[in-house]
Amino acid sequence: MLVESVLGNAADPHWRSRLDVARVDSLRLDQWQAQKSRLRKRTAHGVEVALSLGRGSRLRDGDVLHWDEVAATAIVAEVELGEVMVVHLGGLEKEPVELGLRSAVELGHAIGNQHWPAVVRGTRMYVPVTVDRTVMDSVMRTHDLAGIRHEFLPGTEVIAYLAPHEARRLFGGADSTPHSHVAEIAD
Repeated sequence: MLVESVLGNAADPHWRSRLDVARVDSLRLDQWQAQKSRLRKRTAHGVEVALSLGRGSRLRDGDVLHWDEVAATAIVAEVELGEVMVVHLGGLEKEPVELGLRSAVELGHAIGNQHWPAVVRGTRMYVPVTVDRTVMDSVMRTHDLAGIRHEFLPGTEVIAYLAPHEARRLFGGADSTPHSHVAEIAD
């Protein structure tokens, strides 16, 4: 089955009501596969789907890829996002200026030295888990930066706080981890 465009999203009230009474088959994609405009993969029920979407297209969780009105069947994208390390920077405000600045610079060096992409939004830095989580945790604990704490959250809990370009930075890309020395900063 060839899919050249997205019909809608399961979160839209119009599609939600249709899908509630339909037989829905899932095309399960990881965060990297969802970025591809060309892809061939089988659905959960074994239907082979060939994606041929426009350049720059990105599938979102719940995108409706196929709808058969007569048979009341659909194929819906199920995008699994990876974990994100959330670095809380709000505690830096309570530190003396010199210590806060040192912690911020050391954090930037630690993240950059690992080539981990990052997005700073308000008082939080979001870093996708690109290596084993215990390695990332160890790097953060080794630096033990004053005023900074971190935790790991599912990507589904983080994506709602991000602009589309920020989500692409954390969850998009090619088949490998993007390597950049630049952290995007947003208010």
